[in-house]
Amino acid sequence: MARKQCEFQLIRYVPDPVKNEFVNIGVVLRSSGGEQSALRLTRDWARVRCIDPDADTQMLEALEIEIGQRLREETADELRPGMTPPVLARLEDTLSNGLQITESKGYLAESFPAGLEELMRLYVDSQRRERSQRRSGRTALVAAMRMRFEEAGVWTMMRKQIAAADYTKPGDPLRIDCGYRPNGVVRMFQAVSLESDADDAKLLAFTARGLKDGVKRVENAELELTAVVEPIRDPVGDEPDEERIVQYRYAVETMEEHAIRVLTSSDLSRVAETARRELGA
Repeated sequence: MARKQCEFQLIRYVPDPVKNEFVNIGVVLRSSGGEQSALRLTRDWARVRCIDPDADTQMLEALEIEIGQRLREETADELRPGMTPPVLARLEDTLSNGLQITESKGYLAESFPAGLEELMRLYVDSQRRERSQRRSGRTALVAAMRMRFEEAGVWTMMRKQIAAADYTKPGDPLRIDCGYRPNGVVRMFQAVSLESDADDAKLLAFTARGLKDGVKRVENAELELTAVVEPIRDPVGDEPDEERIVQYRYAVETMEEHAIRVLTSSDLSRVAETARRELGA
């Protein structure tokens, strides 16, 4: 398969210009002709917090959604080869030394989604020596959801980081990973890792009724809330298999008892294909 000629830039977080310490937090990828462009930021803010414990990561995640949308709306004339997209230049000026954007470099991508994944892996989310090479927990589930929805061409059409407080009560800290509304139903998807405990499952179950009632009140629509979990894994070493299975089943049953549809990450291709049909992508 012929690779696609692209250009990319790295987005760096620079909390202290005097020290000149920085962390790569994202990638901008665009085709050489300017007809396609995409922005991706990390979902693992551990390295950012190492150099700036007070970093406003929620603001950065909100910027990804806003700037990504504006970037897609810029015309090919505004995205000349080797040039920083105007919206990113304005972002860099607005945040002063907080963010820096590197010079554009050439890149041959197998596809846009695959290119983003590879660049993020190479420059942003490279694993530290002491960490496992396999991403685990919520980080892996969120990445898998995003990848499948991007492959289906619907990620940019979906809402992200949906504030539960918009439907429940002010102060509710929960944010739902993504969702969309095809017709008279709102579909929301939340990654819930069951690798270590059932806390996230219980939190989502606790919030589910309020979310459903709020969506009915605010949007006059029914809510289909889906939790995406890992397939149950094989035991590691001397780990007690029975205890782990019981906890996994408890978490799944707790969510299902609160009318939450529970799927595993292996179901995501089918879910993304349904989204593609319903959104007309």
